[in-house]
Amino acid sequence: MALQRVLLVEDNEDHAALVRRHFERLSIQCNLTHCKDGQEALDYLSGLAADQTPSLILLDLRLPKVDGLDVLRRVREMKVFEQIPIVVLSTSGAPADVSRAYELHANSFVTKPADFEAFRDLMTHLGFYWIGYNRVAGASR
Repeated sequence: MALQRVLLVEDNEDHAALVRRHFERLSIQCNLTHCKDGQEALDYLSGLAADQTPSLILLDLRLPKVDGLDVLRRVREMKVFEQIPIVVLSTSGAPADVSRAYELHANSFVTKPADFEAFRDLMTHLGFYWIGYNRVAGASR
């Protein structure tokens, strides 16, 4: 199985470290790239070669420089990324945020739990589903 590429767009260093550490503990390995703000994520994605395309994007909404919803909209406008699953991970559970994310073609919207154990469990489920079980168009596993 090829190593899956995951882009994590998260401004909270503690959350990013937790995701990285927890994914390293999963039996399914991935190449995790972390961008700390929306502009950094857009710059990263626009500079990728075709064979470097992530198989999953984990996207926070409340980001510096470029908001997560704007990142989502702009990524979905790029033809090369239109079929890549984008999971919104946010502390917000506001109905307007959820609706807008799905209007912009997010594949999933998950509210980050405040509790450490619940957050860790969430990362386990997300990792196994999106990295282990989910299939991306054009990818071979």
